[in-house]
Amino acid sequence: MSAAGTDSGPHREQATGLVENFFRHETGRLHGALVRLVGVPNLTLAEDVAQEAMLRALRAWSMGGIPANPSAWITQVAMNLARDALRHQRMSAAKQPAISTHVEQTLATPAVAWEGTQEIRDDALRLMFVCCHPEIAADAQVILALKVLCGFSTREIARAYLSSEAAIEKQLTRTKQRIQQSGIAFELPEGEDLTPRLNGVLTALYLLFNEGHKASSGDALLREDLCREAIRLNTLLLSHPVGRTPRSQALLALMLLTAARFPSRLAANGDLLRLNEQDRTQWNHSLIAQGLQNLAASAQGDDLSEFHLQAGIAACHCTADDFESTDWPRILRHYDVLYRLKPSPIVALNRAVALAQVEGPRAGLKAVAEIPQRDRIESNYLLHAVTGELHWRLEDHAAAAQSFRQALALAHVGPEQTHLARMLERTENLPAAQGTRSNGCAG
Repeated sequence: MSAAGTDSGPHREQATGLVENFFRHETGRLHGALVRLVGVPNLTLAEDVAQEAMLRALRAWSMGGIPANPSAWITQVAMNLARDALRHQRMSAAKQPAISTHVEQTLATPAVAWEGTQEIRDDALRLMFVCCHPEIAADAQVILALKVLCGFSTREIARAYLSSEAAIEKQLTRTKQRIQQSGIAFELPEGEDLTPRLNGVLTALYLLFNEGHKASSGDALLREDLCREAIRLNTLLLSHPVGRTPRSQALLALMLLTAARFPSRLAANGDLLRLNEQDRTQWNHSLIAQGLQNLAASAQGDDLSEFHLQAGIAACHCTADDFESTDWPRILRHYDVLYRLKPSPIVALNRAVALAQVEGPRAGLKAVAEIPQRDRIESNYLLHAVTGELHWRLEDHAAAAQSFRQALALAHVGPEQTHLARMLERTENLPAAQGTRSNGCAG
């Protein structure tokens, strides 16, 4: 006992890191397995059980060391806790016949592969379709999937939706209450009956990839585990007849073309590299080739989605030999159509960056100033980083420094903070405007 106590400090630090890693990497798989056991109406129970399993792992591993198979350990604990909770419900289920029936079925039936050619077999993907029930509002579907399946914090979801944490928490609470009170049937349909849920699933996958591509906080700019999972699930989706649509093809193309550039986004010392600074020989050209194939496949039919347009923009970057040869006019046209299709302040900001490459930094600054609903992104560091970059290109160093200072105060990811600090240091002690720089360097 004394020896274990002596090692509890190092053990606890290691255990904490491993539990956090497991929670972020495998939340979807664990929640999917738990929801299959307890039923979707018991979403809160599944979340509570997963959280309790994590706490037990932290306590046990801090004292006794890390088990040989941490994933199996936590999964087994979570399943045991869930079965105990279901038995407890069964004992008091005289007034809840529906729950009683579900408990009897789940305790009596082992978890086996799903039968039928039209069935969604992957737990994580299946749970995404379950969360995207047509009787739940579209945004609520995706928010529920991100929280329950992807393990997103309310802060991460709020960032994705340009909303507040309080608003997201309130919507999650209302959604769960609606699930419990309305008697929504959460049996997953098969075949074409899955189609009404597809857009919600694709949006959730898109936001899952986005959080991996651009982490909202922490020391790492990239969370490649999230990107890999989004690509895996999208690939599985395309193997299902219902999921084999032009929109799904376009989303996978966007993911692959974006992921292809990951190897050059950071320098060897961890510093952020902007697009004009990246070594394109490091890009993954097999992913680019596959992404272009998916983009070509997405052109079938008349559907034009935000995924098509964003994948088209990514393709412009991936097929350019260097930064100078990038087809910025084409990118700008894509953003024009994208903004008409799905107007948002973030799309308008990205369009302003493209406009600055085509018509110069003054035009870009004017577009930034005229962004509709700009107040929704005032707390987003990117708004001020872009403004600072455009002022820097105009050699208005005082204005650039002010914008970079604001951006630095709002950034939450290590490499971005380092990059902005370097930009601020470079600008704040230089003289005021002296003319216009000719070479831009959009990130």
